[in-house]
Amino acid sequence: MTKACVIGWPVEHARSPIIHNHWIKTYGITGSYGRELIEPGKVGSFLKNLRDLGYAGCNITVPHKEEALAALDDIDPTAAALGAVNTVWLDQDRLCGMNTDVPGFLANLDETVPEWTRRTTHAVVLGAGGAARGIVYGLVNSGVETVTVVNRSLDRAEAVAAIYPGRARALAMADVGGLLPRADLLINTTSLGMKGQPALDLPLDRLKPDAIVADIVYVPLKTSLLVEAEARGHAIVGGLGMLLHQAVPGFEHWFGVKPEVTRDLYDLVAADIEGR
Repeated sequence: MTKACVIGWPVEHARSPIIHNHWIKTYGITGSYGRELIEPGKVGSFLKNLRDLGYAGCNITVPHKEEALAALDDIDPTAAALGAVNTVWLDQDRLCGMNTDVPGFLANLDETVPEWTRRTTHAVVLGAGGAARGIVYGLVNSGVETVTVVNRSLDRAEAVAAIYPGRARALAMADVGGLLPRADLLINTTSLGMKGQPALDLPLDRLKPDAIVADIVYVPLKTSLLVEAEARGHAIVGGLGMLLHQAVPGFEHWFGVKPEVTRDLYDLVAADIEGR
């Protein structure tokens, strides 16, 4: 029986088991996917013992994405560029890893707004954390001409933008209002709008009518940002699709089947988020 898991500290909140166990059942695979609570500082030893523990691989959630990188033998270019890994698998005796957040975000955009690359010359990314770094990387490598990183602390935005000189630039959140009329794609990577957090307050009336609005937050399924954007007629992209699409590569590595992100899966995870 093939086994995989997600590791984190904490890890009880992770919805990965819902996704992977749904696919295991759908494709008739003899396998399982669970959770492992791993303390910071012990990630390397856990990964080195994956085979002895009976695992084919694992997902990595916060706060272990950077620590895990040091334990791996091979990493993909995205994980190397971002300094963070979220998917690990065994290849013979070698520990391999990749960062699937970036392709997960892009696949969600592709599915929801298939023509987004043609429509996007200038993207605005709100936030300057790990998620923002990954999304800026994905946008730049998808051919978006200009990416503006907006953050309350300008120095953090400048640190992200400096990775892509000539393609990315930085702006303080206080000045975002004047930027919105030039944005083709607006992406929130902050926790604002998440359940239990303050709403993201933006003057969306300044956005051009055909601008796309995305939010990587998926609890709630539709943040106040997306509710307002949709009411104004904008194409919107929710965060749950990113969570589902980023799970695909790991499942394929562990279980040998490339799974589909279906409406049934979306509804299953959405029901869990909404407590139904």
